[in-house]
Parts: sequence; structure tokens; C-alpha cells
Amino acid sequence: MFAQCSRNSVSPVVLLVLLGCLLCPPAQASKSSEDIRCKCICPPYRNISGHIYNKNVSQKDCNCLHVVEPMPVPGNDVEAYCLLCECKYEERSTTTIKVIIIIYLSVVGALLLYMAFLVLVDPLIRKPDPYTHPLHNEEESEDTRSLAAVPTPAGARANTVLERVEGAQQRWKRQVQEQRKTVFDRHKMLS
Repeated sequence: MFAQCSRNSVSPVVLLVLLGCLLCPPAQASKSSEDIRCKCICPPYRNISGHIYNKNVSQKDCNCLHVVEPMPVPGNDVEAYCLLCECKYEERSTTTIKVIIIIYLSVVGALLLYMAFLVLVDPLIRKPDPYTHPLHNEEESEDTRSLAAVPTPAGARANTVLERVEGAQQRWKRQVQEQRKTVFDRHKMLS
């Protein structure tokens, strides 16, 4: 029993440790180099095509002179070229992105495990269904009706969701069988 409890409680502990490691910022710097950048979008200028420049600089140095390297224009056209460029300082949290991806992958993994359970284990749990055989003659329908009409004992209550769903499914199948029988009886009477 202890081995089963510890096996079930290990996965949340491992997940918490993993999230803790990802959320802890590095001790050397407050921001990672991927978290901040200056992005300059420069349109075409004379015979130079447009270009996008990215560089990791501080917010105060986020301008064309510090980001655009190598400068595509000669020295006297630099100021005119830089006036056309639009520079923006961008900040993002890669830690938040990592946490969201981990949560997303955990949910997808849980759904895949549930699907595997339904595909592999559910057919083993289910009992053979006497109602899936087609109605061939009156005797078979009477046999299945007598089996379905036997009430379940009071002690055998539907404890699980699967048993309740199976019970509802059985009631529905009984109703379908009765409808089929009445339709076939009417068909025989009309023939």
C-alpha cells in the first residue's frame, strides 16, 4: 500500500520541483539575454533594401545608432537613414512562456494517457453485450427480454460512473429492442 501511495504522489512532487527550477531566475543576471531586445525596422532607402535589426541593448541605447550594425549608408547619410528607422524596446518573459508550455504539454499528456486507458483497458472491463446481436426470430428476442427483465439485487448498486453509464445504455437498448419487436409484430400483422 505504501509503494502505491508513494508512486502516486511522486509525479506532483517532480512537477513542482521542475516548475521551481524553471521559475527561479539565474543568480548572475536579473534578465536573460533573450528576454530583452531592441528591434529597429528600417525601410528601403535609396538603393538599399529594407531590413530589420535586433540587438540586446538597454532601453536607453535603443536607437538606430546603437542597433544598426553595420551601417548600410555612408557617414553623411546616417542621420537621414536613422530618421526613417523605427526602433522599439521589447521585453518578454521566457519563464512564463516555459511554464505555459509545460502546463499545455501536461494537459495533452494526461489526455493521451486517458485515451490509452480507454482504448486498452476499457474493453477488458466491459461485459459482453447480449443486445448487439440482430433480432433473428421471436425466441431470441424473448430470451434477451427475460435476461434484461431480471432486476439487479439491491446490494449491487451502481458505484462507478462506468456502471451508471452502462446501466443507462442497457435501459436504452431494452427500449430499442421493445420498439423493434413491436415494429416487427406490426409488420407481420400487415403482411
